[in-house]
Amino acid sequence: MEIPSKYEPGKAEAKWYDYWMKHGFFKSTPDEREPYTIVIPPPNVTGVLHMGHMLNNTIQDVLIRRARMIGKNACWVPGTDHASIATEAKVVAKLKSEGIEKRNISREEFLKHVWEWTNKHGGIILEQLKRLGASCDWDRTLFTMDEKRYDSVIKVFVDLFNKGLIYRGVRMVNWDPQARTAVSDEEVNYTEEQSKLYYVRYKIVGWNDYVMVVTTRPETILGDTAVCANPNDERYKHLKGKKVIVPMANREVPFIFDEYVDMEFGTGCLKITPAHDINDYEIGIRHKLPSIDIFNDDGTISSRAGLFTGIDRFAAKDLAEKELKRTGNLVKVVSYINKIGRSERTRAIIEPRLSMQWFLKMKDISRPALDAVMNGNVRLHPSKFKNLYRHWMENVHDWCISRQLWWGHRIPAWHYDNNEVVVAENISKALILAREKSGNKSLRESDLRQDEDVLDTWFSSWLWPITSFNGINDPDNIELKYYYPTNDLITAPEILFFWVARMIIAGYEYTGEKPFENVYLTGLVRDQQRRKMSKSLGNSPEPLELIDKYGADGVRIGMLLCSPAGNDLLYDDTLPEQGRNFANKIWNAFRLVKSWKIDDKIGQPESSLVAVKWIDEIIKKAIIDVDSNFRKFRISEALMAVYKLFWDEFSGWYLEIIKPDYKMPVDKITYEATISVFDKLLKLLHPFMPFITEEIWQLLNERKEGESLMISKMPEAKKFKKDLIGRFEVVKETVSAIRTVRKNKNIPNKEQLILRIRSHKDNYDQELLPVIIRMCNLSEVKFVDKKQKGSASFMVKTTEFYIPLGDKLNINEELDKIQEDMDYYRGFLASVSKKLDNERFVRNAPANIIDLERKKKSDTELKIKSLEERLKELKKL
Repeated sequence: MEIPSKYEPGKAEAKWYDYWMKHGFFKSTPDEREPYTIVIPPPNVTGVLHMGHMLNNTIQDVLIRRARMIGKNACWVPGTDHASIATEAKVVAKLKSEGIEKRNISREEFLKHVWEWTNKHGGIILEQLKRLGASCDWDRTLFTMDEKRYDSVIKVFVDLFNKGLIYRGVRMVNWDPQARTAVSDEEVNYTEEQSKLYYVRYKIVGWNDYVMVVTTRPETILGDTAVCANPNDERYKHLKGKKVIVPMANREVPFIFDEYVDMEFGTGCLKITPAHDINDYEIGIRHKLPSIDIFNDDGTISSRAGLFTGIDRFAAKDLAEKELKRTGNLVKVVSYINKIGRSERTRAIIEPRLSMQWFLKMKDISRPALDAVMNGNVRLHPSKFKNLYRHWMENVHDWCISRQLWWGHRIPAWHYDNNEVVVAENISKALILAREKSGNKSLRESDLRQDEDVLDTWFSSWLWPITSFNGINDPDNIELKYYYPTNDLITAPEILFFWVARMIIAGYEYTGEKPFENVYLTGLVRDQQRRKMSKSLGNSPEPLELIDKYGADGVRIGMLLCSPAGNDLLYDDTLPEQGRNFANKIWNAFRLVKSWKIDDKIGQPESSLVAVKWIDEIIKKAIIDVDSNFRKFRISEALMAVYKLFWDEFSGWYLEIIKPDYKMPVDKITYEATISVFDKLLKLLHPFMPFITEEIWQLLNERKEGESLMISKMPEAKKFKKDLIGRFEVVKETVSAIRTVRKNKNIPNKEQLILRIRSHKDNYDQELLPVIIRMCNLSEVKFVDKKQKGSASFMVKTTEFYIPLGDKLNINEELDKIQEDMDYYRGFLASVSKKLDNERFVRNAPANIIDLERKKKSDTELKIKSLEERLKELKKL
């Protein structure tokens, strides 16, 4: 068999992904096996693969592949999200570039353009995920706006409305002037930005005096309907019952008092603009103040302001400053760092605004979801996010679920007769309700007008685990009963409330059951300066280019090696490079083993016999460690356990022990054992590195068409011989010490050494001695009962070893080395003694820990004693 000298990721990845697809290995249908289900966090249909997707979907694929190999019926459901705001913005921009304005075409025409764009671009990110190795059941690919998902969302809206949980009303909302829609509180990101404080005079009616107000928004003065101070503020008590004149607007408004006002901020005097500030809105309600909305939908100034009509809000701020200066009402302007809310989707500065919207009452419907996480029915990994989750859920506000867009699930509400409203799944049912409600039997469908708004994108994705199995339209179907609740959700902490909490709410509301058992929260992928990766900063590499350069397996390993749950991943190219290097290490080890000639006539060397026994126990231990880490969702640690198993134990020790001498054959027993070991290692590695492991596994033995590593059985956890592993660690330490002597004394590896062990032969581990002889090229091993002169010495545990050096022995060097060792062990002894002298430690620590510390102390004391004796002997020479 001709094995290429270098592993070529590109060829292998295309070949094996096509093979897996051809044989339907990703597909899942209900059967008698235990299901393991993940629903993909649906990426935006507008999206292309970024580093966050790479991390998230690599973790999902690791879990799915592992579940498949441990015998579960693994089902990974893929799909995309229609992303109302982002998609509409893309299509609006595209049409604009073609000379078409959205406002100049009908809703139907616009939606036709959106569907064309979606059908053209919507599958790009899913195709890119295939390059990463994602083993989704692609036949199940969903879209939040496909027919079944659309109908489900509409049914849920109608149901919640009929339960009295959805209502319509004028409320203060976060308005995105660029997208021209309301957005939820969770879709607003706050950043500290440079701003200004404007000190403005308001004349007191009937007095030749003024009050001074501090504001960051001089343009909103045109919407002021009061000026307010704290009732406990002595400076303003004389203004009770007075009025002031609003600058620029020349409107008289009352001077009022409210506990909300902070006496320490600014002048202690607050201008009240109920239409454009949430706190002012609350004050306005308490004091029955009118509201003047001075903004149009696009953020320009409306005619209601009386000035600057049609001018953009930011330009209006500059004009307001000039006008206040001209009229003598601007006292001063100072620099100020202010928290600015920006739309997550468009980055536009949010405008608080009163608007007629649809809302979902959240308080009561959220309670089961709060309880589920707090009682551990749904587990968050890492658990530190439970407190944040609890804080959000205990302080939940009603959810503004309407969006002033055309792309999305159109709200199933129909208006008629002076804005009366009925809610129904379609216009036929709406007409029946409208006739009943109005008593007007002559109403026709043409008399009904459907609400213009669509639903918040999250209102469809909160149903995702249920609608993935058509559980709203057909709640008793076989697939829902088999696959739901799903097992694990992999997502980011920033959408813990946005999406995760809401899915749990919907799960209990519509199935009476949690939607998933575990939520694994990844960190963010950041650069080395801890900045979030983004195209605007130019610090985000192109994922597909990384795959081309380092291979999909290399990128997967690079992403996973340093991304513990909940912690950010600080990315640089050394990570996928390390992954590629590991892939090369695996390939080279495979080539080495396959290059050996086999002679079935020669016997198995004792060292190889021992090595095979040891590696079997090491693998058993590694399997237990890996299983434990997966149970705890320590996926990086699980990978590191397998990584070290292959790199250190298998390549660094096992292969070095068993490999035949140059141009010599290997015995058949050792070779077959090594192929078996390699097979187990490939299975452990496969979830992390699917492509190279499949390539090697197919070459390791003869395979039939339709066989695959990805559907083979994962090695199961078994008891391991802790004693043998512990004894072998002593061998490793001994070998390392002998190699150090060789290095320090410049003794060539080919030159054989004699080893003398100060121990009775029967008391020493004879079984493992052949490994030391083999690894250290020893010509002779002797057991002695006293210290040896003219030798280099070292200790392993409490046993002394000597290597006769003759004229190569440098007394001064030996003395320095022994003194250095003694200093180290005395320091170590002091730390152990300090611990054992601590009554609190001895009282509270488990008995096995105390016994271990006592053994450390006695062993160290023996080492120090032996070193002191050796020191005395050398000084005599």
